[in-house]
Amino acid sequence: MKSFSQTPTDPGFVQNPYLFYDQARNAGDLIYWRDYGMVAAVSNRAVRALFRDRRFGREEPPERATQGPSHLAPWLAVEAHSLLEAEPPRHTRLRSLVMRAFTSRAISALQLTIETLCHDLIKAFPDGPFDLLNAYCTQVPVITICRLLGVPEAMAPDLLQWSHDMVAMYQANRKRDTEDQAARSSQEFTEFLQGYIKLRRSDPRDDLITRLISAEEEGEKLSLDELVATCILLLNAGHEATVHSLGNGVKTLLQTNTNPDVLAADGIDATIEEILRYDPPLHMFTRYAYEDSEVFGHSFKRGDQVALLLGSANRDPAIWEDSNTFQPTRPTEINTSFGGGIHFCLGAPLARLEMRIALPILFESCPNLQLAAPPVYSDSYHFHGLNQLLVKI
Repeated sequence: MKSFSQTPTDPGFVQNPYLFYDQARNAGDLIYWRDYGMVAAVSNRAVRALFRDRRFGREEPPERATQGPSHLAPWLAVEAHSLLEAEPPRHTRLRSLVMRAFTSRAISALQLTIETLCHDLIKAFPDGPFDLLNAYCTQVPVITICRLLGVPEAMAPDLLQWSHDMVAMYQANRKRDTEDQAARSSQEFTEFLQGYIKLRRSDPRDDLITRLISAEEEGEKLSLDELVATCILLLNAGHEATVHSLGNGVKTLLQTNTNPDVLAADGIDATIEEILRYDPPLHMFTRYAYEDSEVFGHSFKRGDQVALLLGSANRDPAIWEDSNTFQPTRPTEINTSFGGGIHFCLGAPLARLEMRIALPILFESCPNLQLAAPPVYSDSYHFHGLNQLLVKI
């Protein structure tokens, strides 16, 4: 196995990680990424196989688990009850209960309200150059999540700040200040949700929080801690992914001078999948080995971590011809942008719905939309999204 060194905070890598991925894939299915001190799966077949391989999972083996530093206690408490960090049988129970509330009917019912939201946001665009991330790409998912959960839309700025602070814990540039802010925001977010859940227990409504409270299977219900962690996960994961997907998508469409016809009803789904493949919002997931295993010629020991590089898997030329070229009309192949296996993203249908609505409305309403400055990606690996997207209409 070939060893590579690539600092994830290096400015060149932040702006274009795909050059590194191309080099890494040329070395085989697996490489050793020295900066992370772990093996990384870089080919499409390796990433997809490891997503499905039940010898690997998200939950740290108990003999390796530690209590964690006291200053991170509020953040760790949320993580401890998160569906994303759980494995069967706990994951099976949690996901089943959540799916009883987070139904396709509940998601589809949001279509009209998302359409209205998009039009309202566009009407408020300024005349001069402005940041489309703040004015549109961020607002669509965060307000939609507020409406889905049933929390007041006036809370959107607070939810947004809490979300940013908490997910910053996964970034390569994490520092002690990052941890302290994540802990404070976790505590504030938890206290807000605990109060709101208490309110919904006594005053139920037609919203996701009420449905999560009511969800039951074989006498099992979500505990208060699980309810809080689930609501936080839905906001953090759903919001972050959609903001980056919309921002990266608009950037790509404008930079490649792609005809907006690809956003028409008969082509929008293929265009969305190509956006997600070409420049996905999340580039790395990690897994732990649960037993000694031989995978793609490498021997993993129990407790070893492996990085699944989604951004690399999505540019694999073994699957996509001219894989580094944006081609919205190419035949759709399954990409890894929303994960795979039992941890396939719960919010993927909502993210796709938001893109399916927000992108056509934006380009129809702003036919002269153009970049006002070169877009710059944020130093936030393993996320991959823009700092800002300056445009003019």
